[in-house]
Amino acid sequence: MKCSPLNNAFWAMLLVVGVGLSGCSDNGGDDAQPTPPTPTQPTPTGPSQVALWLTTANKTVLFQKQPLTLNFATPAASSTLPTITVDTTQTYQSIDGFGFTMTGGSAYVLHQMGATERAALLKELFATDANSIGTSYLRVSIGASDLDAQVFSYDDLPAGQTDPQLTKFSLDPDRQHLLPVLKEILAINPSIKILGSPWSPPTWMKTNGNSKGGSLKPEFYDAYAQYFVKYIQGMKAEGVTIDAITLQNEPLNPDNNPSMMMTAAEQTTFIKQSIGPALKSAGLTTKIILYDHNTDRTDYPLTVLADAQARQYVDGSAFHLYAGSIDALSAVHNAYPDKNVYFTEQFVDASGNFAGDLSWHTNNLIIGATRNWSRNVLEWNLAADPSNGPHTPGGCTTCLPAVTISGNAVTRNTAYYIIAQAAKFVRPGSVRINTSVPSNLPNVGFKNPSGQKVLIVLNTSSNPQTFVVKYRGNDLQVTLDGGSVGTYVW
Repeated sequence: MKCSPLNNAFWAMLLVVGVGLSGCSDNGGDDAQPTPPTPTQPTPTGPSQVALWLTTANKTVLFQKQPLTLNFATPAASSTLPTITVDTTQTYQSIDGFGFTMTGGSAYVLHQMGATERAALLKELFATDANSIGTSYLRVSIGASDLDAQVFSYDDLPAGQTDPQLTKFSLDPDRQHLLPVLKEILAINPSIKILGSPWSPPTWMKTNGNSKGGSLKPEFYDAYAQYFVKYIQGMKAEGVTIDAITLQNEPLNPDNNPSMMMTAAEQTTFIKQSIGPALKSAGLTTKIILYDHNTDRTDYPLTVLADAQARQYVDGSAFHLYAGSIDALSAVHNAYPDKNVYFTEQFVDASGNFAGDLSWHTNNLIIGATRNWSRNVLEWNLAADPSNGPHTPGGCTTCLPAVTISGNAVTRNTAYYIIAQAAKFVRPGSVRINTSVPSNLPNVGFKNPSGQKVLIVLNTSSNPQTFVVKYRGNDLQVTLDGGSVGTYVW
């Protein structure tokens, strides 16, 4: 189902006072039919200092503002409730944004929608008004990912041919679907940050001449560096600013189609001898983010960062969590605190369930990654058709997108709500602030650029939990159902 517009005088009045996005309810991706529209909720009975936006594990509430009056008060002297203390005087990293990877497949299914329907969905996803979730960061593939309909690069040649001068380089494959949709998104949010990641260079640059596996031939390191330069410059000419690049998606995974192996030693050499100098020579300020793989191999980013010549060109390291622990991000941050860390990919499995996935992803990514210094959190993938396609031969068949698109019908899945709980309020430029963590109540706090405080709390227990939010000596007593996520804004 689609989110109903606010189209009468009553709801228009609520928009003015900031009640906003209620009634955006879908099936969460783990049953066949969407749930019925959420009934109109009553207005709060009085002024409220704190707004609560809620998603429940049982899907009875899906990212809706609650009609509650929540105010801070003088602490109860005898309270023994679990307490989350919010301290804005202790700050950590700035936030670049929350969002998704918009694969070529995502762009394709979005581009097949009617223009009016697509415009409404993109506005809901990327705008910052009351009826939108404010997605603020996108990852795109440089060439094809495994969630494109077919494998391609920007310089494909017949077998046996090479093009070290890149005379046949062209962004034409992206002009069919990806660039048109990106331009529509940029018209809605011109400041959205975009990260580009390659799954494979052109096959003629690789040791095995194949889109899958292999390594980059040393004689083509400089050519591949220029490939990135041409990509960044070409996208800029199309009106798309690439804020950052990673150098290889999952460099220790040769099994995707496309994919490529790139060891830490190879990436170090490529950075310091080729891509770093190439971007500098071209006058490009696009960030270089290394690694882009699982947290179980922190030796990889630490090896690259240990090389002073490579380190001078590097902004930071990117991580996935298909293996390892999220606190590994802090280990890398602590070793090189002047370098950033990012969280760039995690998919929701179509065989999973809403409650379990909502809890795991919120705990490990929205809360866990940011509490361990990540400047962003990205879910994989933005959009797909009802069979989780398109994908390359051998590409992921069980990656549940944030939104499933069938014609003009839209189903909002688990990742949509995971990201919405943060993206709408933790705007780019927000700063993480210190919060205490009681048992069963993992949480993270932010101060956004407008001065609002944002506290995202997950109840990991199966039962309702009453707790206290303590801020500047005053207490707010609230209750959160088991497995539910609440975003408190004041």
